[in-house]
Amino acid sequence: MKKKVLILFGGVSSEHDVSLVSASSVIKNIPAGKYDVLTMGITKDGEFYLYKGDADSIPEGGWLKDESLLERAVISPVRSHHGIIHLETGETERIDIVFPVLHGKNGEDGTMQGLLELSGIPYVGCNHLSSAICMDKAFTNTVADFSGIAQAKWLAYTKEEYADAPADCLKKAEEYLGYPVFVKPANAGSSVGISKAKNASEFAEACKTAFEHDRKIVLEECIVGRELECAVMGNARPVASTVGEIVPCNDFYDYDAKYIDDNSALHIPARIPAEKIEEIRDLAVKTYKALGCSGLSRVDFFMHESDGKILFNEINTIPGFTSISMFPKLFGAVGIPYGELIDRLFEYALERQ
Repeated sequence: MKKKVLILFGGVSSEHDVSLVSASSVIKNIPAGKYDVLTMGITKDGEFYLYKGDADSIPEGGWLKDESLLERAVISPVRSHHGIIHLETGETERIDIVFPVLHGKNGEDGTMQGLLELSGIPYVGCNHLSSAICMDKAFTNTVADFSGIAQAKWLAYTKEEYADAPADCLKKAEEYLGYPVFVKPANAGSSVGISKAKNASEFAEACKTAFEHDRKIVLEECIVGRELECAVMGNARPVASTVGEIVPCNDFYDYDAKYIDDNSALHIPARIPAEKIEEIRDLAVKTYKALGCSGLSRVDFFMHESDGKILFNEINTIPGFTSISMFPKLFGAVGIPYGELIDRLFEYALERQ
């Protein structure tokens, strides 16, 4: 008997549009003979709709244009329902697995994962605690430091701390991190709200930009070197893909370089020695375990240009699943095609439950 899966997309997040593209790709690559697929979109205003149209119409908000293809429904927190409630009729429908293809806040940060844990429905990805820790770069960096995982020097400020003493925050950043410095919202992905500041004036503007997306920011020293990524999946015994290398078309791998300008270069496997690839694969699994991950994550690193040292950069618990995203490409490079990859993620969700 086919398992019934629910694909969630959209969300109240600055990464809403990326989620639409990822979800469209996921839906089109689910093994049709093995699963019955339902799709549920969340608008930028937080409205939930079952969507009965074609996956190709999801990107750019096309799924919302034909109201006849939409039905109001929500995920029920009642465990006996084990699924969704059709709001117009009050009827419930059992769901076997949920894949929250939701990037950023209100989807990747433990909020949706908490609802799904209340509901008792198996779901793809990390649990609520790991999702929350990995979403917050300050907490992620704290765990990495405690676990002995080398990374760039960093600082974190809340909006109130910065507002109360901007000059002190600037001085500490200049003395400890130097220029250029990366300024990031603590809770955002897809490089949203990130700036590279080269002086005090740019630093102030970068902080302003980052605070538009979160009430806490993380500052990191600039590492000159290669940008490398490794995909990991599994529960108690996670496995790592090969390592990919990104050569951004812009000054750094920002939102435009990731999703708009197609001139960034991807190299799979990365153009680094074989022993460095194995070192990164081992570090990716170590980081995954240290942060309590399960299901899947993409772990990003730098390789320092001067000495070849590998430094942890960040982790993404619901990485991009677009046709050009690194997570499916990395596992595809080691012989796991997109459809089989999704099948395994569904199996990991059931296994963990």
